[in-house]
Amino acid sequence: MQFNSLHFMIFFPVVLAVYFIVPKKLRYIWLLITSYYFYMSWNAEYAILIAFSTVLTFLCGILIDQFRKNEGEKWKILQKITLFGGIAINLAILFLYKYTGFALDNINAILSAFGIDAVGENFSILLPVGISFYTFQALGYVIDVYRKDVEAEYNLFRYALFVSFFPQLVAGPIERSGNLMKQLKEVHTIKLWNYERIVRGTAVMMWGFFLKVIVADRAATIANNVFENYYAMGTFELVTGVVFFAIQIYCDFASYSTIAQGAAQIMGFTLMDNFDTPYFALSIKEFWRRWHISLSTWFRDYLYIPLGGNRKGTLRKYINTMIVFLVSGLWHGADWTYIVWGGLHGAYQVIGAVTKPAKERLYKKLGFKTQSTSFRLCQMLSTFALTCLAWIFFRADSIGAAFDYIVRMVTHLNPWAITTGVIYNLGLDRQEMNILLISVAVLFFVDYMKRRKNIRFENLTDNQVFWVRGAVIFILLFVVIIFGAYGYSFDAQEFIYFQF
Repeated sequence: MQFNSLHFMIFFPVVLAVYFIVPKKLRYIWLLITSYYFYMSWNAEYAILIAFSTVLTFLCGILIDQFRKNEGEKWKILQKITLFGGIAINLAILFLYKYTGFALDNINAILSAFGIDAVGENFSILLPVGISFYTFQALGYVIDVYRKDVEAEYNLFRYALFVSFFPQLVAGPIERSGNLMKQLKEVHTIKLWNYERIVRGTAVMMWGFFLKVIVADRAATIANNVFENYYAMGTFELVTGVVFFAIQIYCDFASYSTIAQGAAQIMGFTLMDNFDTPYFALSIKEFWRRWHISLSTWFRDYLYIPLGGNRKGTLRKYINTMIVFLVSGLWHGADWTYIVWGGLHGAYQVIGAVTKPAKERLYKKLGFKTQSTSFRLCQMLSTFALTCLAWIFFRADSIGAAFDYIVRMVTHLNPWAITTGVIYNLGLDRQEMNILLISVAVLFFVDYMKRRKNIRFENLTDNQVFWVRGAVIFILLFVVIIFGAYGYSFDAQEFIYFQF
């Protein structure tokens, strides 16, 4: 079920009602049952996959822990075999469901060039929702046990809840065992009725719904219209389209993580932050410290560092960086467009690192005040522009379409269009477009307060009286209900990252 569905509006209060009255020692069992129900609401058969991955990694953790208790080289080898076996099997399942069709298409393209008949034509298999997320979360646990970063979990049901915890199951954040598993072990000690925690959790959830149904789904209408009809548009419309796609994907993905954090907080759990004002970043490197934090840190800890990180020389560091971002692109989807998107971000970072000394000398020679507001604004805008350029490949149907989009964007100049009201003809009427623009301004203000003042949305009403905090939540609820992008004129929008 989706967070922005009537199904979830009924499901979550029921989960809370039982969770608050069930005996303490049974709380995690109840959450496990509801988490599997949540996942099975999409496709009950694929619960077998998550269960298999859970049992496999659970056993791997126990075996590694047991082998470690014995001395001798043989037992160290068995630990490594167990680790790599668990990783290989889980990645093989992920490959089967997510990348087989992509691999066959590319193999057939090569075979056809040599006049050889295609193999495995018309291969099609339904991608299990959230498979990339829970696979990486489970693999992270096994690696943590191997590294002795966490203790092996010997309670299968508690571990199963760690893998399947419903708020963050299908679109993250990708939790670490050192954070969520520790909390699950102490679930019986959580004081359920905590006014501050529940109010903040509710406010966080409402902000997440605002990002989704007010901002993301409206921005999606414009982005979809522009990308589907780019061949008939000029520079202004094309730039507008990619900017609104940047807003859409940020608000769509951040909304899921935000709602997940709020729901978990109400129940007494703290999930890691997944976004931290990424479009205020002053460089691509900083952007990736603020965008999809759970995935970028996962690749850092479990791929970049094991590859050698920056410990084996400058050239090796750049190669490792490119590998990580190419794999990150492939993680997002089985298509060359995602690989190019990842490769662009890797190239941005490598080029930025290579040119950094020269740029610093140039700035010094020209007398640029690199700490000034104007300079930082230029850095922020150029970073956003580079990010949007990469988003074109992420959103386009093919690499060719992405290049066509870019070429048309720089050759069909029509700057006068900004004065003609064409922005109101990109899929939203004047009223809907104005609602979107106002909501984007609200988003900008909230992110600005977090970036500059380190004040999170849920902290804006701290130290206020009960009725003020209640009014803020009520107003958000009212805005979401009244101005949410749904109804006969809007298509129901799934969260973008469900497909990954």
